[in-house]
Amino acid sequence: MANRSYLYSADSMPNEAEILKQVRCISEHNWDIPLAHKLMVGHGTTVVPSMIWSPPIGIAADYAAGAALLLDLLRAVGKGLEDDAEFTECIARTAAHLEKQQAKYFILETGEIVSLSDADPVASVQRLASQDIPDAVSDAEAAIAGQNDDWLASLRTDWEKHFASFYSEALYFSFPN
Repeated sequence: MANRSYLYSADSMPNEAEILKQVRCISEHNWDIPLAHKLMVGHGTTVVPSMIWSPPIGIAADYAAGAALLLDLLRAVGKGLEDDAEFTECIARTAAHLEKQQAKYFILETGEIVSLSDADPVASVQRLASQDIPDAVSDAEAAIAGQNDDWLASLRTDWEKHFASFYSEALYFSFPN
């Protein structure tokens, strides 16, 4: 079984006082937290209690801004992949799913990924939220603005790794409504 990062949406942020209502499944990705997940939790990034594990290793962020950033980057990457039918299909499928599962917040569950190393999971998530995610957002914003062509070229050569996650209404960890 693969360790995965899980991305959900909800209309409120997880907290210790109550169980969230209406948690929607967005995506899961094997063995990594892909660039797409980092970008989707890239605006208003907040470490929150996990909905799955006990330490505070969840990350919540603004849904609309994160979805817009990802879709803008996908369009920029796509300018070099116009003839790639699989990439075009990936963009269409991702955009449709994000529209269908829209809520106020994205919630990224990191537990299976941060537990792969010997590092403290809470410290790993803090570093992810304070360094890795902001760095990814900066790279993406620069690329969208036409100032990071080498980075865009590297994304085009291995786009599946960054963007081809499993998008579905049911993930390995799904929540009843």
